[in-house]
Formats: sequence, structure tokens, C-alpha cells
Amino acid sequence: MNWSERDKQVWQSIKTWREELYEYEANDLEHTYVKWLDYAFESIPEDVQDQFFQRLDGWLFHMHSLIQGSQMQNDARERILVTARAFNQDIQTVEDLHYLTIDQLHYIAEQHAGRHRIYSLLQGGVTGTGGLVALGSDLPAMLVINLRSVQLIAITYGFDVQTPFEMMTSLKVFHAATLPSRLRALAWEDLMEDLNKKDSNYFYDGSEQLTDYTWLEGSMKQALKAMAITMFKGKKWSGLPLVSIAIGAGSNYQLSRKITDFAEKYYQYRYLRDKKNEQ
Repeated sequence: MNWSERDKQVWQSIKTWREELYEYEANDLEHTYVKWLDYAFESIPEDVQDQFFQRLDGWLFHMHSLIQGSQMQNDARERILVTARAFNQDIQTVEDLHYLTIDQLHYIAEQHAGRHRIYSLLQGGVTGTGGLVALGSDLPAMLVINLRSVQLIAITYGFDVQTPFEMMTSLKVFHAATLPSRLRALAWEDLMEDLNKKDSNYFYDGSEQLTDYTWLEGSMKQALKAMAITMFKGKKWSGLPLVSIAIGAGSNYQLSRKITDFAEKYYQYRYLRDKKNEQ
């Protein structure tokens, strides 16, 4: 299929966005934080670190599989296909979604991404009330919300996450999107390397390691958010801790927006790359 003028515009916007990833420069505070983190993990035996991150990876794989096989996800998958048929009645499978235009796919993806950003906002607002249960459930809830949103964006652009390659790729996209800004360009390169060396559209032959200590920065930011919520939950207006609710809701919304934006850029890139190769 030939690229339309709109395809070329989106491709250029992805190139500009990717250049911004490479041009990001960490500030002095980030450099200090990185040095502290490096020092902290140097004191932990390497075999202990390996065991911890293997278990963390296993937990993410398990979470991904549970979401993927859930009735809620199957229903969302069917809604994507139903919406797609409003544009093209011949759409029957996830792979057929490649026949839609980039703007049609963006419309469908944005419906689901926007819905999940609202879920994150509401989850953050509940967390902002400062209850122990709410604070404790925030991280697992955010993982579920954002893993699910990445899966649905992948499906929207015609990539079936039920295959081994696409399952692993969607996890790596989620991982890359949640990394600190200074590391996202390297993660993008890793995703590109997987694409360039893949021998099959079904099996995954790359590295299955996801997490390391750099990924824990996100968890530490979540801990700082929890501390801020705890500090301000006593300041109430009309019986509600509005400041802590705003902190929780705003933080969660921005995280989900960062993840869905990265995921859509990646899957738009793949859609356009495949379309160009078919010319």
C-alpha cells in the first residue's frame, strides 16, 4: 500500500518526537539521584539482584497474561473490531485493522487511551484520600490500567498481543514508556533492534529480560507521591483532602498519558513501516 500525504506527516511527527528523546539532557538533580542509586545497588550482591528482577519480570508476565485472557479485554478487543467496521465493513480480524487509515486507527486508539487516562485519574483521586488500602492498591492498579492500555493500542494498530512476539513486545513497550526520560531513547533503540532482527511474526527470539534497578525509579516516584499524599491528607476543605487528591489524580494521569503517548508512537511507527514495506 502506498503512503498517503497524511502518512508522511505522521511519519515526520514520529521522527521529530524520536529526536526529542535523543536530545533530552538530565539535570543536576537527576545526575545526583543516579549516582546515589548506583551506589545503593552496588552494595547488594549481584545474585540477589538477579533473583529479585527475575521474579519481578515473572510477575509482569503473569499480570500481562491475566489481563490478556480476561473477559474484559476480550470485550474491548471486540469493541475495537466493531468500531473499525464502521469505517470498513470487511474488517474481520485484528490483522485486518491494517487496512484502515492512520487517522481512523488513531481515533479508535484515542478512545481507549483516553478512557484509561480517566481510570488513572480516578484511581489517583481515590489514592489521594490517604487511606492505607487506597495507598497500597495504587501501584498494582496502575500497572493493570497501563498494561491494558498498551495492549489495546497494539490491537488497534493490528498487532495481536496473543502471539508470543507481540506479547513480549507490548511488555517491552510498557517498560520503555515507564523508564526515566534519560533512558527512553535507549529503550526505543532496543525495540528497533528487535524489529530489525526478527525472523518471525509469531515467535520472539530476543532478550526476555525487562526490569533492572533503573526501572525502580518509577516505583520510588510512587513512594514520594504516597509521602506527599500522607503529608497533605490532613488539610481538608469541606471534609475532603483536596490537595492530596489533586496530587494523586494529577500524578497518575500524567503517568498514563506518558505511557499511552509512547505506545501509540511505537505502534504508529510499526504500522507505517509495514505499510511502506508492502509498497
